[in-house]
Amino acid sequence: MRVLKVFLGFFLFSWVISAQTDANPAVWSHEVHKLSDTEYELVFTGKIMDGWHVYSQFTAEGGSLPSEFTFEKAGEDYELIGSTAESETIKEYSDVFEVEETFFKKEAIFTQKIKLLKPDVRQISVNLFYQICKEVCIPKDEVFEISLDGSAFVGDTKTLDDRSVALGESLKLDLKNKELLNQGGLVDSEGKSNLWMIFGLGFLGGLIALLTPCVFPMIPLTVSFFTKQSQNKSKGIANAVLYGFFIVLIYFLLSLPFHLFNSVDSQILNTIATNIWLNVFFFVIFVFFAFSFFGYYELTLPSSWANRMDSASSKVGGGLGIFFMALTLAIVSFSCTGPILGGLLGSTTLAEGNVATNLTMGMVGFGLALALPFALFAMFPAWLHSLPKSGGWMTTVKVVLGFLELALAFKFLSNADLVGNWGLFKREIFIGIWVILFVLMTLYLFGVFRFPHDGPKKKLSPTRLIVGVVSMAFSIYLILGMFQVSNLKLLSGFPPPSFYSVVEAESDCPLGLDCFKDFEEGVAYAKEKNKPILLDFTGWACVNCRKMEEQVWSDASVYPILKDEYVLISLYVDDRKELPEEEKFDFKFDSGRIKSIENVGQKWGTFQTVNFNAASQPYYVLMTPDMEILNDAVQYVDVETYQKWLKSGLEKHQLSMNK
Repeated sequence: MRVLKVFLGFFLFSWVISAQTDANPAVWSHEVHKLSDTEYELVFTGKIMDGWHVYSQFTAEGGSLPSEFTFEKAGEDYELIGSTAESETIKEYSDVFEVEETFFKKEAIFTQKIKLLKPDVRQISVNLFYQICKEVCIPKDEVFEISLDGSAFVGDTKTLDDRSVALGESLKLDLKNKELLNQGGLVDSEGKSNLWMIFGLGFLGGLIALLTPCVFPMIPLTVSFFTKQSQNKSKGIANAVLYGFFIVLIYFLLSLPFHLFNSVDSQILNTIATNIWLNVFFFVIFVFFAFSFFGYYELTLPSSWANRMDSASSKVGGGLGIFFMALTLAIVSFSCTGPILGGLLGSTTLAEGNVATNLTMGMVGFGLALALPFALFAMFPAWLHSLPKSGGWMTTVKVVLGFLELALAFKFLSNADLVGNWGLFKREIFIGIWVILFVLMTLYLFGVFRFPHDGPKKKLSPTRLIVGVVSMAFSIYLILGMFQVSNLKLLSGFPPPSFYSVVEAESDCPLGLDCFKDFEEGVAYAKEKNKPILLDFTGWACVNCRKMEEQVWSDASVYPILKDEYVLISLYVDDRKELPEEEKFDFKFDSGRIKSIENVGQKWGTFQTVNFNAASQPYYVLMTPDMEILNDAVQYVDVETYQKWLKSGLEKHQLSMNK
C-alpha cells in the first residue's frame, strides 16, 4: 500500500523538486581498462551531490527502485563476465517501505568485465536506469557511449538490409495534389474545440474537488488568513489572488514533462496511450483510487512534504512564501484531488489530439477552478456565510466519484482487450459491468448499503435522492442499450464498437460496412471497381473514431454514400497484432532515425506519419486509386460537414475520370 502511495506522489510532484535543483544531482563518467585482446573492464562512476543518494542494484525488494544496467548487444557482440560489482554501500531501514534499503552517498562506482565475441567490435552502448533521492525520488537514465580503443564514438551504425529498404519504400506513396490535405481548416477548428472541451473537463474536475473534505474546509480558513494577516484589505485581496495564481501555475507545471515525449517520435504518445500493459496499469490504479474514495484507506503523500512546504512558506514570506502555501495545499489535498487528476490524465489519453497539450489544458482548467474560490471569497468575504457547512454530504460526493472512477477503470481494461484482441470484454459484457456499477451507486444513494467512512444514518437529502434517480435512469438506459433497444449514442466511443459483440457479426467493420484493413488490397479493389477511396486512420481505443462511426457514419444522409460510393480502407494504428516475420522491417526516416516495424499498428502509424504528416485519429482522406488527393483531410466533424465533404470528393473524382 505504501509503495503505491509514494509512487503516486512521486508521479505528480518529484519533477517539481527536480526543476528546483540548479545542477544535476549526479554526474557520471566512465573508464575502459583493457585486460587482454578480448577482455575489458568497464568502470562507471557517479559523483553524488550532498544530501542525495542513489540506490544499489541489490536494494531490498519492496522498497525504492534499484539501479539497473542494460548492456546493448550483450550476448551478440560481447558477453558479460560475472555480475556488475559495486563500491561500498550504506544500509538503512525505511519507515515508508518498511524494508532495509541499500544505497550510495557521495560516490557510486560500478564495475563490469566483458569479453568480446566479435573481434571487430570497437564501441558499445550501456544504459543505466537509477533513482536519485532527497525527500522524494527522481528517476534518471544515463547512456554511456563507450569506445574500447579510444576513438570517437560514431553513434548508431545500424544499416538497413535490402528487404527493409524495399519494404520501407513501399510504405511511401507518390501522392498527387498533396497540398490539399492542409486546406479547409476543419482539422484545426476541431482541434481547438477539443482543447476547450478538455479545459472544461478539467474545470469541472476542479469544481468537484472543491466539494471534497480535503479542500472545502480549507477555503474559509485560507481566506481568513489572508484577510486577517495582511496590513489592509487590498493587500489581503492581492495576496489571495496571488495564491490562486500559484495554484494554477503549479498544476500547469505538472503537465510540462509530458511535452518531452513529442520530441522522440510523432507516434510515441499514441503508442503510450494504446499500450496494452499501460492500460492495464491504469485499470489497477483507478480501482485503487476508487476504493480510497470508498473509505477503505487514505491516499496521502508523506506528511514530511507538507510540513517542509508549510515551514518554507513561514520562513520565506512574501510572494515566494505564498507559492509554498499553494504547494502545501496541492500536497495535503492529494488524497481527494489525486484520483480526480488521475481521471483527468485518463481522459486526455482517451481524447483525440496531442495528449500533452490536452493534459496542459485540463490541468489549467482544474487549477483555475480550484483557485477561483480563494480569490473571490477574499474579495467578497461576506460570501463565506453562504457556504454550506462541512458534513456527510462530502462523503457522498467521494463515494459517487469512486463509482465513476471504477467505470473509467473498466474503459482502460476494455482498451487493452481491444488492442490486444483478447476477446474478453465484448460490447455486451462491458455494458453489463457498467450496469452493475451504476445500479450499486443507485442503491448506495438510496441508502440501501453504506461504506466504512459513512457517518450515522440520517434522512436522505433531496439532492442525494435526485442524484439517485439520475443514476437509476442511466442504469435503465444502459440496460436498454445492452439489449439493443437503445443505440447508446450518448456514450458513443466508450463501449466497444457494435461489431465487437458476443453475437457473431456479419462484418468486422463498423456498421456492417465492407472495408479493407490492408491498404494495398483496398487500392486493388478500388481500381477494379473504379471507385474513390475513403482512407480511414482509426484505432481500437480511439473514442472519437467510435463517435464518428456511431453518430456520423450511421446517419441516413451519410451511410448510403459510404456503402455504395466509396471503398473504405480502415487502418488501425494501435493494432498490436504481430506482423509475420517476412513483413517485419526497419524503417529509416529522413532524419536518419531508424524505427523497427514489428506489428500492424506500427506499420500503419508510420504510414500515416510519412505520407500525411499526421499522427492523430480519426483522420480521413479521400483519394483516387491512382493516388490523387481529392479534398482536404478531416477529423472529428458533424454530419452536415462530413456529408458535404464526401459529396465534394465524389464530384472531384468524376471530374478526374472525365479528363
